[in-house]
Amino acid sequence: MTSTSPTGTPSTDGGGRLERSSFRSLRFPNYRIWAGGAVVSNVGTWMQRTAQDWLVLTELTHHDATAVGIVMALQFGPQFLLLPWTGFAADHYDRRKLLMVTQAAMGGLALILGLLTVTGLVQLWHVYIFAFLFGCAAAFDAPARQTFVTELVGDKYLANAVALNSTSFNAGRMVGPAAAGLCIAAVGTGWAFLVNGLSFLAVLCSLNLLRVADLHPSQRAPRKPGSVIEGFRYVRGRPDLMAIVVMLFLIGTFGLNFPIFISTMAVGVFHVGAYEFGLLSSMMALGTIAGALLAARREAPRFTFLVVGAAIFGTGCALAAIAPGYWLFGAALVVTGIAALTITNSSNGLMQLTTEPAMRGRVIAIRMAVALGGTPIGAPFVGWVANTFGPRWAIAVAATAGFAAAAVGLNYLRRRGVRTP
Repeated sequence: MTSTSPTGTPSTDGGGRLERSSFRSLRFPNYRIWAGGAVVSNVGTWMQRTAQDWLVLTELTHHDATAVGIVMALQFGPQFLLLPWTGFAADHYDRRKLLMVTQAAMGGLALILGLLTVTGLVQLWHVYIFAFLFGCAAAFDAPARQTFVTELVGDKYLANAVALNSTSFNAGRMVGPAAAGLCIAAVGTGWAFLVNGLSFLAVLCSLNLLRVADLHPSQRAPRKPGSVIEGFRYVRGRPDLMAIVVMLFLIGTFGLNFPIFISTMAVGVFHVGAYEFGLLSSMMALGTIAGALLAARREAPRFTFLVVGAAIFGTGCALAAIAPGYWLFGAALVVTGIAALTITNSSNGLMQLTTEPAMRGRVIAIRMAVALGGTPIGAPFVGWVANTFGPRWAIAVAATAGFAAAAVGLNYLRRRGVRTP
């Protein structure tokens, strides 16, 4: 068994082996503090995402899936537009202080949007503007937050900490949408935004409470001409990273549009209310939590996990597209959630652990930009497909993206001479 040293660093047993507990990163006091604040904020974040989709789809438009797609495009587009600077900031500045700025900005934006909605002044163009501003703050937040995990637990526990972060995020995904549905039904959509704004205080408090002396500082990249585009050159020279990037682009652009899939199926196919709509998102979160806990037990991510995850993702989306009823659709979302989490966790762990420490911020920024920055292309297109041909055909697009990503991964493994299961 392992124990915790006086410095807060987990020790090993006599043979130098680490305990294979799914929660071993929680032995670090700093990680416990961080995780406590994050889980509160994650619930608020998913409340806002659900309320935002419901607001646009049912209150500001008449079931216009294209408008939901535009909101998603504006919210995730900055991941790509600001890519050269977001990765640079994560590699060159103090990540803890950078996170304080980005978290405060996102909390403030949520509060303002909530006040506009509660007072009845909100209009569709307001949601567009706030989605874009929120996306800009999140674009700087994401690579700093992803790579800050290393400073909390060190490289040896990185894969486990990433998996636990995903567990926390998806626990919020399970609770948040259902809570948002209850909140919307009880007091109105705007209160979900206000709750999210206040939830960012938990993260800001946790960042202030961290024991700075116990952090594992990462190597800072030297400032030099061309360092902004150095990340692109680094990824381009790595066939494994390029394969991951292509797979993430396919699934992120055309597959991870579940706000559109779930909202249009809930309203247009199953004709359910706000609570049942939120419950569908929570069902998918059950799968993602299960996938995160499975990932937490693995010692290290593997490329084959990506390939298998992409294939299962395609299968889950195909089952969701043909599901005849509400509960079978929810069951298919559970399968899809497990696969989506396997893809995101494996890609995150692989790209961090196989990348030079001084390059991690820029490489992870590229990962986030590809996975989320393709939304300006995919979300409006998927929304158009849902409006024109129906929600089931939109989900079929996601299934196709999953199978295509699996084919890309298999091709890389074949060229590298790796035997697949």
